[in-house]
Amino acid sequence: MLRDEVANAFKVLQEGGIILYPTDTIWGIGCDATNTEAIQKIYRLKQRDEAKSMIILLDTENKLESYVQEVNPLAYDLIEYAENPLTLIMPGAKNISPALIAADGSVGIRVSSNEFCKQLIQRLRKPLVSTSANISGKPSPQYFSQIDQEIIDGVDYVVDIDQHSKEIKNPSTIMKLAPDGRFEFIRR
Repeated sequence: MLRDEVANAFKVLQEGGIILYPTDTIWGIGCDATNTEAIQKIYRLKQRDEAKSMIILLDTENKLESYVQEVNPLAYDLIEYAENPLTLIMPGAKNISPALIAADGSVGIRVSSNEFCKQLIQRLRKPLVSTSANISGKPSPQYFSQIDQEIIDGVDYVVDIDQHSKEIKNPSTIMKLAPDGRFEFIRR
């Protein structure tokens, strides 16, 4: 089941499609983080301002250096010891679509603990875009049955895992981490 869903989602991503999928936090809309056209599809579906960047998911913190110019060693400790899912906003984004890089050159990155996400990212060999499965300005759905039909109809593939789960999941904690180690909470 998991293997089949990873294979199905992988095929859609390879073809430039967008998917609706479960994460270690709330349900997300995603695509290949190097595919600008697919990223723009997500912005249109969410009716989101392109100045509001989206985050990328990695399967392991060992890949941080592939997508950020200079990783402060503190980033590894923060990821390792975080009690809740943690998104780190770091400067010097590289090797991803320019559509994901904020005006200040930063990118938000979360190392996912979700098994589906990890396997899909390993198979894709690229980061996965992740943004909440809602129209901009509307509340983020805490589980699948709260997702607007407009979102479900607007993606190219809906992953058939955890759709019946009613476990309340919250968005990740977001911290901005400077190369010198200073950090600030954006969302707790």
